[in-house]
Amino acid sequence: MAVKKLLILNKTQIKQKIDRMAYQILEDNLNEKEVVLAGIIDQGYIIAKRLKKVIESISEIKVVLMKIDIDKDSSHLQASSDIDINAVKNKVVILVDDVLNSGRTLAYGLGVFIDIPLKKLRTLVLIDRSHRNFPISSDFTGLEMSTLVKEHIEVVMDDKSKDDAVYLS
Repeated sequence: MAVKKLLILNKTQIKQKIDRMAYQILEDNLNEKEVVLAGIIDQGYIIAKRLKKVIESISEIKVVLMKIDIDKDSSHLQASSDIDINAVKNKVVILVDDVLNSGRTLAYGLGVFIDIPLKKLRTLVLIDRSHRNFPISSDFTGLEMSTLVKEHIEVVMDDKSKDDAVYLS
C-alpha cells in the first residue's frame, strides 16, 4: 500500500517562511555587524544558505555560513564543521535545521558550541512538530504543527529549488 503524502508547504510558502524568519533574525540582531548561520546537513544547511541570501539583501549584516555534520544516530555527540569552531568565538550563532521533532539533533547541534564563548546562540527550524524528548525549543520557527508521533514530515529542498515542498505522510 502506497503511503499517502499531504502537501503542507509549497515552494512559495517555504520562501515566505524563510523571508519572515530572515526579518526576525535581523530584528533580533539589529546592533550586530555579523551573524553565523550554522546549518545542519542536509536540509538545515540549504535553509541557512537561503536565509543568508535574504538577510544580505535586506541588511548590511555580514552572514557567515557554517556547515554542521552530526551523526544523528549516535548515542553521544559526534559532529564536525566545515570551518574551525573557534572562528565563531564571541559571535552570534543561529543553529538551523529543517524539522524539530524530538530535539536530539538540535541538542547535539548546540553541543558543538558548548565550549565556545558566544554572544548569543539561537535556534531556527522550518517545521516544529512539538514532540520533545529533550528540553529544546526553537527561537525562530517557520511553521508549528501538531502531528501524530507515527507521522513523518518530509522536507524536499535542493540548491536548484525547483520542487521545494514539505509533506506529511
